[in-house]
Amino acid sequence: MLSHAYGAGLLGIDGYLVTVECHVVNGLSSFEIVGLPDNAIKEAKERVKAAIQNSRIPFPNKKIIVNLAPADTKKEGSCFDLPILVSLLANVGAITEPERLEDCCFIGELSLSGQIKGVKGALCLAIAAKEAGKKRLFVPEENLKEAGIVDGIEIYGVKNVFSIVNHFTGFEALTPYKPTNEEEREYIPYPDFKDVMGQYMVKRASEVCAAGGHNLLLIGPPGTGKSMIAKRIPSILPKMTFEESIETTKIHSVSGILPSGVSLIKNRPFRSPHHTMSAPGLAGGGRIPQPGEISLANNGVLFLDELPEFNRNVTEALRQPLEDGKITITRAMGRITYPSSFVLVCAMNPCKCGYYGHPTHPCTCTRESIRKYISKISGPLLDRIDIQIEVPSLNYQELNQGTKQESSEEIRKRVNKARKIMQERFKSDKRDNGLPVTCNAQMESKHLRKYCKLSKECSSLMENAFNNLGLSARGHDRILRLARTIADLEGKADIEISHLAEAIQMRSLDKKYFN
Repeated sequence: MLSHAYGAGLLGIDGYLVTVECHVVNGLSSFEIVGLPDNAIKEAKERVKAAIQNSRIPFPNKKIIVNLAPADTKKEGSCFDLPILVSLLANVGAITEPERLEDCCFIGELSLSGQIKGVKGALCLAIAAKEAGKKRLFVPEENLKEAGIVDGIEIYGVKNVFSIVNHFTGFEALTPYKPTNEEEREYIPYPDFKDVMGQYMVKRASEVCAAGGHNLLLIGPPGTGKSMIAKRIPSILPKMTFEESIETTKIHSVSGILPSGVSLIKNRPFRSPHHTMSAPGLAGGGRIPQPGEISLANNGVLFLDELPEFNRNVTEALRQPLEDGKITITRAMGRITYPSSFVLVCAMNPCKCGYYGHPTHPCTCTRESIRKYISKISGPLLDRIDIQIEVPSLNYQELNQGTKQESSEEIRKRVNKARKIMQERFKSDKRDNGLPVTCNAQMESKHLRKYCKLSKECSSLMENAFNNLGLSARGHDRILRLARTIADLEGKADIEISHLAEAIQMRSLDKKYFN
């Protein structure tokens, strides 16, 4: 006898529908699963058998074959336990009216006792079920809030095998989940800029960074507040849109780091990996590719503290994602693309001892050791960092001044105003990869020619800066993007000489440290 149910699998952060076919015939007792399953799925037959027996349901002593279609796609994970169970129960008559399963999709992992446990990527799987035309989705109670944000499909939380059997036999029908809105979003307040004393130039650079989505490098001695400032940059970024929240939640869900009971992430991510991490840890990878730190930071901030201490091949992995806003990982099982559109914020000391250029603390490094320390960062990576600014040490009066510092909310208002100007400007513009332009940092050459025209006076200043600072073509374009953002913060339609001069000043460390 043949029966079937529907489940869903993952490819990156996208789901796809899987048909689970169950064939039970007389013969020597066996249980086989085919359709390119991984080890976790192959072991599902033991979990399914134990769950049925421990739920006091007779297990058929026959030959059982389960096929996962499409059979040419590699399947992985424990989310197929529940649809395999349902298709088998429908085959042996424990679930009556199997035709009711046609518009249903099932997701969940089984325990030996018959309890149904949560799985990774429930949001992605729920979206896939909806897009495949299914009307009802059955998920573990642990994943109920996460899957429940998907509109247009009824979501049911299932606790154990009994709840599934009772629902489809009419003994005790399950009730569809009805989500609420904001209280189910995870929101944790960020640290505030009002805690940062002094450092007005660095705060200004952070504001420009947030407004235009520009990458930022902070250089200064130990204890000047580089990490403190970096951790506060998410507090002045615009709040995430619903679409950005969905994309971020999908990545965190697939990675298995979505907090329990959270349906939607509202905070912009802030990822700060240690400098001992590997290249796959940053970019993503594994036998079955998983998102790395650059994808977990998508729509947020990736902070690399002590940048020169990172292995060179690790930081070089940033070059392509910084340009494309995505990363493609190729393995034997296939190719997976993850989004990786983030603001890169880096911090570093000016030398090995950390005190090169300090007004009172003498530097113990030789010129050669300073050059060797700085050269750990490649020129192509530095060229992709729009803002490079010094964080000076504070004197006693600056540290203990009684002046009230500007809060993150005040800065964010200006950032939001500038972003609205950008959104209006770019509402019909696309990048070469087809993605929309949402901020100035994403402008390409065609946009620069259209929106960053310079007056004769500005062109003369730009020419001097290009020649004196030894800028590359990319560095030239990044200064134009910065100038455009500074003009937007002031609400100006055209780039003025003061905007261009400030943008050039934010790249002036090229000459001091990196040449």
